[in-house]
Amino acid sequence: MPVRILVTEDSTADCTQAEALIEGINAQGLLADKGYDSDAVLDMANSQNIQAVIPAKKNRKEQRFYDQDLYKIRHRVENAFLHLKRWRGIATRYAKNSSSFLAAAQIRCLTLWLNIS
Repeated sequence: MPVRILVTEDSTADCTQAEALIEGINAQGLLADKGYDSDAVLDMANSQNIQAVIPAKKNRKEQRFYDQDLYKIRHRVENAFLHLKRWRGIATRYAKNSSSFLAAAQIRCLTLWLNIS
């Protein structure tokens, strides 16, 4: 289930916002794809004692080990995005400004959380 939402401009890379998303989160593992393979994200995860389960990019000089069995459950992250995008207003971004879009995404997250409570 989504825990934190951050809205950025469309030209902003997701990995640049990863530090803001994981700051202060109490978690055992950080599951992410190769797009989040950066030293800054790995250092932030290590400083919070979070196990980073991120495969290394092909162009990284030192390929590091990651728990492949734990990485297999990363599909749950993708499923959370799937559930968010089931709302047509979020998938097509009907909202004209970021605050309206953020409100719509937060409402959708609330309905997801209330369905499992």
